[in-house]
Amino acid sequence: MPDVTTEANIDAVALAIREARSVVVLTGAGISTESGIPDFRGPDGVWTRNPEAERTATIQHYVANRDHRVRSWAGRAGSAMHNAEPNAGHYALTALEGKGGLDTLVTQNIDGLHHAAGTSPERIIEIHGTVRDYACLGCSDRGPIEVVLERVRNGDEDPHCESCGGLLKSATISFGQALIAEDLERAQLAAAGCDLFLAIGTSLTVYPVAALPEIAIQYGARLIILNAQETPYDGLAAAILRDGIGEVLPKIVERV
Repeated sequence: MPDVTTEANIDAVALAIREARSVVVLTGAGISTESGIPDFRGPDGVWTRNPEAERTATIQHYVANRDHRVRSWAGRAGSAMHNAEPNAGHYALTALEGKGGLDTLVTQNIDGLHHAAGTSPERIIEIHGTVRDYACLGCSDRGPIEVVLERVRNGDEDPHCESCGGLLKSATISFGQALIAEDLERAQLAAAGCDLFLAIGTSLTVYPVAALPEIAIQYGARLIILNAQETPYDGLAAAILRDGIGEVLPKIVERV
């Protein structure tokens, strides 16, 4: 089981993609770090450096604590995530789709960079939602988050829904919120139907999404992991590549 990035291993992964009937990709925060967006659980991750930030990232805390909502909206209005650009890793997956080598792209990321890179929206499952939209917790109204951010910049510290008065938040899935059932089912069906599963830049520790590689393996798929740190699935992987995603993923796709 290779865990170093050699030319031979890159060739082997590219060959596995070429030979696959259906390829499913799961991406995590690690693919976006080269776009200037810090990950969460890496050695220098947001939650590694500040465990309190993870403890307060719950829907219950958001609803109950106005000060937390005010800080969240203020931070969101000035967040670098809204100005981030796709990097070579994102564009490599778009190129992979262009070569016919991508069936479904499931992403744990909320940054919208796969869309920005040009991957077809119908292939993308944003399993944890997106910061590019707002959502009302009362009436489920939804739209571009820039509309609400403009209100925040104009002094509305804790914006509420203009239709029903309910609380607004980014259209992301916080701890304590259920995933959208249709998205999860679609991701699980894609994993069960593929014969090659690529896990890219994800710690594979956040469930139920972390179960997708297991589903794929149970149905006979091979697992390939591109991640800087170890994951619980390393022992089941056909190949593991540790180098920077923005460096190694384009090399793989070029050879597909």
